[in-house]
Amino acid sequence: MNKQFFLLFTLFFLITNNNIISCSCVSIMAESSVPSSTGEAAVHIIYTEKPTDQEPEAYHLKTLASVLGSEDAAKEALLYSYKNAASGFSAKLTPEQVSQISAQPGVLQVVPSRTVQLHSGHGNKHHM
Repeated sequence: MNKQFFLLFTLFFLITNNNIISCSCVSIMAESSVPSSTGEAAVHIIYTEKPTDQEPEAYHLKTLASVLGSEDAAKEALLYSYKNAASGFSAKLTPEQVSQISAQPGVLQVVPSRTVQLHSGHGNKHHM
């Protein structure tokens, strides 16, 4: 298995009266495993219906546990639970697990996670 390292950046802005008064950046070094064969696990994003009767993360763990066989295995595989703009989670899954979770009730879509590189040009367009 090949391994890649990448940085995740999150920018936080504090905006008052249409003026940016504070900006901070958090970076996290993460390790991403790139499968070297089609049978190895890879990170996927699983979009689900928004649960109405339980907390999103509990719903995501329950959905994942239905494929992995236990809540402990689900907790180990769960990388992130999306709760605000979209409902879903990211997890490291094999191709067989992707097929199984795609058929679960409430699962809307399963897509491979991708890392993209953002490019910006030089110039005054990006200055504040």
